[in-house]
Amino acid sequence: MGPGNRPLDLEWLEDFQALAEAGNFSRAAQARAIAQPAFSRHIRSLEEWVGVDLFDRSAHPTTLTAAGQRFQPLLQDVLAGLQAARTQARAAHDLDAASLSFAATHVLSLTFFPRWLGSVEAGLQMGPIQTVSDSSYACEDLLLQRRVQFVLCHGHAGAPGRLDDAQYPVQRLSGDVLVPVSAPSKEGAPLHALGGVEAPAVLAYSEASGLGRIMRAMQEKDSAFGKHFAASLQVVFTAHHAALLRTMALEGRGLAWLPMSLVADDLRSGALLDAGEGGWRVPVDIRLYRQVAHMAPVAEALWALVSKGSAAA
Repeated sequence: MGPGNRPLDLEWLEDFQALAEAGNFSRAAQARAIAQPAFSRHIRSLEEWVGVDLFDRSAHPTTLTAAGQRFQPLLQDVLAGLQAARTQARAAHDLDAASLSFAATHVLSLTFFPRWLGSVEAGLQMGPIQTVSDSSYACEDLLLQRRVQFVLCHGHAGAPGRLDDAQYPVQRLSGDVLVPVSAPSKEGAPLHALGGVEAPAVLAYSEASGLGRIMRAMQEKDSAFGKHFAASLQVVFTAHHAALLRTMALEGRGLAWLPMSLVADDLRSGALLDAGEGGWRVPVDIRLYRQVAHMAPVAEALWALVSKGSAAA
């Protein structure tokens, strides 16, 4: 094996520095707590790796050759860089161990998550928090790919998702309800009402939406809800996000089943009305899913709080 491709032992570099400073093999070996024969072999191995002599052994004290003098400052830069890399890597590890990563559906990241996080912080000391807000399907992907520790989303027993199918651990944090809402007409009644003669215009969820999955499951059930839904509604607009459907509903474009957590203020103010006169509501869960594998200590501590009910909203 030639000098260009033989392995390099980082210990040899530290030995080089010790000998360059001591000028004596015996004292350098003692400083490095290595037997002198082994120390000498290290220096020779390093010189074989470089391909030239780095020390003039005929001089007393031992001095650097011209090659050694050129090698030393470059080596010091390398060792300093390695030490800095080690320090930064440990700092990154410590930061990661103290951080939490969530994926939350758009509507819950706007309504539920900030308040719930405040209750968690009251019982748990946390580092940085990373949050991704996306559709339910995209959030599931992030957990399945182990890119986040937790997923916060709506759920329903009758509409299992991919995380349920894969048996990811889950805790129910709170409840919510999907309410059919519509902007009011000039007369103060819902502009798009359920149960009337005409099929109302509906603002629906897309395939990527977890709320859409729940609504489709309700439609497919052999029940009065499903039969009436299929027979009497006309979908005029589709979107991933409940917040966009809310905006369209406020504009009078149709009725939408929106989480009470999102439209409670609109219902109180009269900007939106219950289009089903109290019926047609769909109770749902607010759920937290976690990674199956063991997580960082702070993440496991959060899950322990949730499991004990100490972090429920």
